[in-house]
Parts: sequence; C-alpha cells; structure tokens
Amino acid sequence: MTLAILLTGATGFVGQALMGHLQRQGHDLLCLSRQASNLANTGQSPQIRHARIEDMNAETDWSAHLAGRTHVIHCAARVHVMHETTADPLALFRQVNVDATLKLARQAAAAGVRQFVFISSVKVNGESTIKGQPFTEDSAPHPEDAYGISKYEAEQVLLALGRASGMAITIIRPPLVYGPGVKANFLNMLRWVKKGLPLPLASVDNRRSFVYLGNLVSLILTCLDHPKAAQEIFLASDGQDLSTAQLLQYCAVALDVPSRLFPFPPGWLMHAARLAGKQSVAERLCGSLQVDIGKAQGLLGWTPPWSVQQGLQATADALNRTLLHNPKELV
Repeated sequence: MTLAILLTGATGFVGQALMGHLQRQGHDLLCLSRQASNLANTGQSPQIRHARIEDMNAETDWSAHLAGRTHVIHCAARVHVMHETTADPLALFRQVNVDATLKLARQAAAAGVRQFVFISSVKVNGESTIKGQPFTEDSAPHPEDAYGISKYEAEQVLLALGRASGMAITIIRPPLVYGPGVKANFLNMLRWVKKGLPLPLASVDNRRSFVYLGNLVSLILTCLDHPKAAQEIFLASDGQDLSTAQLLQYCAVALDVPSRLFPFPPGWLMHAARLAGKQSVAERLCGSLQVDIGKAQGLLGWTPPWSVQQGLQATADALNRTLLHNPKELV
C-alpha cells in the first residue's frame, strides 16, 4: 500500500536513511528540513518532494505540508549538545522538541493524518541501568538532562493528543544509533581503534545496547500503519548487548586492525577520569545501559534484520572508504 508520508528531519542521520527506504518502497514522500543547503544532496524522484521549514517553535505553521498526508514521521529535533553554552538550555529544547512537536501533531490531527510516529530517545528512561536489568517500556521515566526531559514531555503531550483525537501515536526510543556516516562519540571511538591506540578497557565488563541504523529504520517501517502500534511506546536495539571491551574488539575486526586493549581496574579508571574532568566519558565507557526489545518483538512481530557484527562492518566499511579518499578524516 502506498502511503502519503511527511518526513521531518529528512537530512539528518536517521532521516536520510528513512528517506531512501521509503523511496524504494514507492511511498508518496514529502521531506522537510531546516537545512536548505542539504536538500539538493538528497536526490529527486517522482514520488519525493522536498521543502524547507523555518525554525521550529510553537508558532510554526505546518498546515501547508500536511495537506493530503496520511502519516507523519517526526525525526526533526534539537539534539543533545555536548558543550552547551545557552543560559537556559531546557527552554530551547522545549521550544523545538515539545512546543513545535505539539503544534505539528495538532495540525496533523486536524488534517486527518492517521498516524504520527515520533522518534524519541532512551534518555527518557535514564542514563544507566544495573547490569542485567534492562529498561522496558514500563520502566519509570527518569530523564536526567534537558534533552531527555524535553523528549519525555513531548511524549506525554503526544499521547494525550492521541487519546483525545483518535490519531494513532507511535513512539520509538532508540539508544545510541550507529551506521555509515555516524558522527560524534561513536566516530571518535572508531578512530581510536583504527589508529591502533592502546586503550585501558579490557577489564570493563558492563553491558550496553546500541541500534544499527538499518535496524532502527526497519522498526520504524514496521510500525507504519501497524494496527498494534497505535498509542504505544517501543524501545529499539540490535537485540545483543555488548561490553565496551567487546564493542571495541568487534570494531577492530570490522576495521581489519589489531585490537589493542589492556587491563586496567575500572574503579581506577573512573577515579582518573574524575581527576581529569572526564567523568561523564568514563561513565559511558564503564557503565551499563540496556534496553529490552521484547515488546516490539512480541507485539509487532519485529526482529532486527541485521546483527551487531553486520552493522559494525557496514559502519567500518563506510569509514574505510572515506579514509581512502581523505586520510585526514582520521585526525
């Protein structure tokens, strides 16, 4: 069945991947982005149209883009900022992630949109779990930063709107998403491994969930028009949790380089990180954050189509291709 879909954040990491899959499935797609300069790089086809949206806030008028749409996939957001300089970051996160989202959803319901898919974040659940005790959709929310708080508040207003309007609301909470073109901390980690840097992480025995970009796209596509996805929240992952040591070893195999891990007591590592002002980095490397995808598997019949090893191989291959043409990317 051909769906008429409005996709926001179409030039983002997840949005671009979604756009390609939706195009191949033949859907009627209207792609929105705030980055006009990036729209020209997303390609053109008879069933895809592109438009630019101005700054997202409570005053944004989405109505012209919603005419004739049956589904909305809302990927656009103010994302987590590593080095925040704004005096009141929560106000900015709420402006984009809550106010603009609610305005879009209200106008979507008024326009007769059947389903609104919202890409949220595991940060709604919290920043860490006890090893072996993963988050589920029933876990009490515990967002700890402005980004997570804004995503949680957006979820609440969307679910309330869905109950009042009858529009199907589907919320997906991914953990860290990786894949070809990944940036930020995951890319830095790949660079460490590619350079052959010795890393004191062989003794870390935590567990963390990740989700390959292709697996996240697969879950989103599974949710589209699924009768059991209405008014539901789903956690996403690859279905295989890794220790940091295992992740680095898998990355080394994918990059075809030796794994250079050496043992070092995690407690000492955390202490050294605190002294160096890098406690948050050490917590991500040594702490656990697991999610249980049993609900998506049981309710939707969804299974991640790619393994962790396959996802990491695709990610590593993309980095190696980039380095072949531009070795400076390793710096």
